[in-house]
Amino acid sequence: MVDLRGAAAFLKERLGGDPFPVALVLGSGLGGLIDAVEHPLSRAVSFDEVEGFPASGFAGHSGRWVGGMLEGRRVLVQAGRYHLYEGHPLDVVCAPVRLAAALGARTLVLTNASGGIRPGFAPGTLMLLENHLDLMTRSALDYAPGGMPSAAGLWDDRLLGIASSCAAELGIPLERGVYAGMRGPSYETPAEIRMLSRLGADVVGMSTVPEAIAARELGLHCLGLSLVTNHAAGIVSAPLAHADVIEAGKKAAPALGRLLRAIVRSLPE
Repeated sequence: MVDLRGAAAFLKERLGGDPFPVALVLGSGLGGLIDAVEHPLSRAVSFDEVEGFPASGFAGHSGRWVGGMLEGRRVLVQAGRYHLYEGHPLDVVCAPVRLAAALGARTLVLTNASGGIRPGFAPGTLMLLENHLDLMTRSALDYAPGGMPSAAGLWDDRLLGIASSCAAELGIPLERGVYAGMRGPSYETPAEIRMLSRLGADVVGMSTVPEAIAARELGLHCLGLSLVTNHAAGIVSAPLAHADVIEAGKKAAPALGRLLRAIVRSLPE
């Protein structure tokens, strides 16, 4: 088990003792947005500098935290995350979210890279998560040891409204839909994508759902943003490659960065 009390004390010492009301988690290829933090309170802290936290072991996930100011708000920005497919137990996958809560986070913004299932969801599409399918083959009780709270309202309606308004003001197209969380590590087969489509999924990925459930258990207000970096298997004939995911993330980073800044600026005090 990760020592969250010790980890929180270590990060408070490194990043300052004041709370970070807003936490941002940056997914595959989006870690460069960590450089948007203004007046960082220290150099970036790598995951494995904190006792009990493994290093991030996957391309596109640098695995580090920076605390500072963004649009006048104190924010904790996390570049990279842990995944079930890396072999980590659920308490490790969810530990960064629990750590953010221990550091004062009340609003959590989760971003991820995904494969587009819905027709027209080409690479570069941005989608708000208004619901999800948890298909990671593990009981929700594993990462909500106190008992699973209702998932109704997990994706905060007020935050969805704020994000939609910010995107409209910036002229950034922003869809809404359902994210299917799969365990991985292999990309889905065309047959699995057909199944997910019939279940109502618009995009598919291998993260986010455990973190969102942990956030819900902790009472955090949660917003999810998914960047479509590739067509899901069978939608087009081209093979899937993680390098393409990273490249698509880099291309979309400026627009997503503007949107995230606007969302943070528009959050209630």
